[in-house]
This record gives sequence, C-alpha cells and structure tokens, in this order.
Amino acid sequence: MRHGVTIGQAAAFVGVTVKTVRHYHKLGLVEEPERDSSGYRRYGSAELLRLVQVRTLATAGVPLAEIGSLLDADAEQFAAALAAAERRLTDRITDLIAQRDTLQRLADGDQALLPDRACAILDRMSTLGFSPDYVGAQREALVLTRALVPNSFDNLLAQLEHRLEDPGYVDLTKRASAAETWEQDDPRIEELATAIADHYLANPTLLGNPTGLRTWTNAATQYTLINNHREDQAPISARLTALTEMKLRSAGIPIPRQ
Repeated sequence: MRHGVTIGQAAAFVGVTVKTVRHYHKLGLVEEPERDSSGYRRYGSAELLRLVQVRTLATAGVPLAEIGSLLDADAEQFAAALAAAERRLTDRITDLIAQRDTLQRLADGDQALLPDRACAILDRMSTLGFSPDYVGAQREALVLTRALVPNSFDNLLAQLEHRLEDPGYVDLTKRASAAETWEQDDPRIEELATAIADHYLANPTLLGNPTGLRTWTNAATQYTLINNHREDQAPISARLTALTEMKLRSAGIPIPRQ
C-alpha cells in the first residue's frame, strides 16, 4: 500500500490550492501519483518535494513554462536560469517603481506631465495674480507643446520666463484674460489686440528668438492645435489672439497661419 496524503492535504502542506496542484499536473511540472487500492492518488515525499520546488520558483517569479526544464537542468544551467530570472525581476521592480513614482506625481498635480521648470512657471503665474482659468489653459498648452513639438518645449519655457519678467506683458495678459466677460462686438477687443501687438513689436525679444519662430512656422498644424485648444471655452481670448497675430504678421513677424 502506497503511503502518502491526499491532494487536498498535499496542497495545504505546500501552501497552494488544489486547483494550483492540478494546474501543475496539467503543465507536466509535477507527475500525478498512481492511485492506491482505494482509488485515491496519494502524494508521497517525492511529489511533495517537487510541489515545493515548483511553488518556490513560481513565487520567485520564474515563468511556469520555464520551471520544468529548470528543475531538470544541471547545477550550472540551474544557476544561469536563476540569474536570468533575477534580472527579469529586477527590471520588473524598476518598472514598478517608475509606475509608483508616476502615480505619486499625479497626486501632486502637474509634475506627472510637466518638468519642474514648467511647474515653476505655472506657480509664478499664480503668484503674479493670473486667474486660475488662465493658468489652467497655460498648463494644458504646455502639456500639448511638450507632446506635439518637443524640440520647441525648452525654448517656449525660456520665452515664458522672459515674458513674466516684463510688467507690460503681465498687465496686458491679465487684461486679455479679464476680457472674456466682454461681448464679441465690444470695440475694446480691437483696441486691446492693438496694444498687445504694439507691445510685442516694441519688445521683440518677447516673441522669442528667430530659431524658435522658425520651428513654429514649420509646425503650423501643431501650433494651431495648441493655440486653439480652448477656443470654445474662451472665444474672446481666441479672437484677441487671432487679431494680435494678424497685426504681427502685417508687421512682418513670421507667425504661423492657423
């Protein structure tokens, strides 16, 4: 009579479920013991040892498809396979840490989508008294720029940093943001667009360097998508932008055409 334990007892001893033991059998990782005279399969020490080995390797992250050949390998092959499994786990841990860090940055707000330098610019806008809606729109524009025109992103950040040091620009931008409550035919819109364009022309460095302007000219489609991403929500701002750009183009500034 074969001595041993039932599949339920074997699973409990090894720390897995009966379903898992049967799955190991199906994959050929552990041979099913013969039935005894009572018709029951009895798991002896050899089967229990194999179950423990399979369970341990699986828990360590070794794919089930590799465990069979691993257990049947010689000492050198076994060590090499374990080293490969360890490398895969290390890579996975690195990926998981990166994913965790991304989730933590998401909880902190902008930092998952924007670098620290861009976040500092947004904070500066808030400190200067720009409205939350305006800062939100600029945040979205920065995210889009980083994704659609990455080679212009750093140039844009430098341009924004420069603009925020200009009191005239800050004042005109706040006025443009407040103009969203005006009617579409308000004559002040045209006057404000002229004032903004004149300020740019009087301070051309606010428009960026020639290389940056050429980059945007070569990326007119992306420029349009970024520039108009809140057109439906802020129609006055969109009109102000269009009028300002028209005046700048008429003065010879290479603003991309939308």
